[in-house]
Amino acid sequence: MILRPVYAVLEREVVRMLRQRTRLLSAMVRPLIWLFVIGAGFGAVLGATQGIDYQRYLVPGVLGMTMLFGAMLAALTLVYDKESGVMRMLIVAPFAHHWIVIAKALAAALAALMQALLLLAVLAVLGFLSRRINYPMLALGLLVTSFSCAAIGVLVAAFTRTLDNFAAIMNFVIFPVFFLSGALYPVQSLPAALRAAALANPFTYCVDLLKHATLAPLGARMSSDLSVGLDLLVAVGFTLAALAIASWRFSREEAYEPLIHVLTGRRG
Repeated sequence: MILRPVYAVLEREVVRMLRQRTRLLSAMVRPLIWLFVIGAGFGAVLGATQGIDYQRYLVPGVLGMTMLFGAMLAALTLVYDKESGVMRMLIVAPFAHHWIVIAKALAAALAALMQALLLLAVLAVLGFLSRRINYPMLALGLLVTSFSCAAIGVLVAAFTRTLDNFAAIMNFVIFPVFFLSGALYPVQSLPAALRAAALANPFTYCVDLLKHATLAPLGARMSSDLSVGLDLLVAVGFTLAALAIASWRFSREEAYEPLIHVLTGRRG
């Protein structure tokens, strides 16, 4: 049964993540810095943004940021397994290689979701979450965003052969994706060129879903930039396309790995 090996890979990643408790706690530092330092600083200059306090306006953005960074770091294990030789044991297993990518994506999505839920608990204690938020929409937004962020992570990892390269590419990808997403400001308020870049960014639609859940119930002006239907269509479509490309790339790379070893004189 194909679900058994997928579950085995997923279980391995979850156990590894739970053993790194400091990683879960340290993941809370970055969003809280944005809220208390960046949010307070810009809030003092801007005052109310779209009818609400700027720090509250940042809530969907920092939730998305937490999942984006969390999923990208979780996807790092795909590259680590290539370097450490663990991947060779996985690719000889009697199931298609794309299931390895799917299992890694599920693990990355789960890691992102766990970190987002932990941040939500912290935000609730600190008073940044209103009781009027749309909980079903929030659950949908967290689920879709976690899988989209995981898809970004495994897509980068599938085209990366070493940990050093992954770190460089991750920084090249993650910051433009975050800053051009509407996480810090309304997309519709951006200049035309930046607005076009933001609308081409799939992460924009994930953050907008979170805005629908957390800001729209507060009655804030321009609480969201796009419709829920468009957000779902783009985010889900991107996730499926990214996973398909990552699976193709991973299967192709592993198929030629023995030949590469022969040509380079490496012993497998």
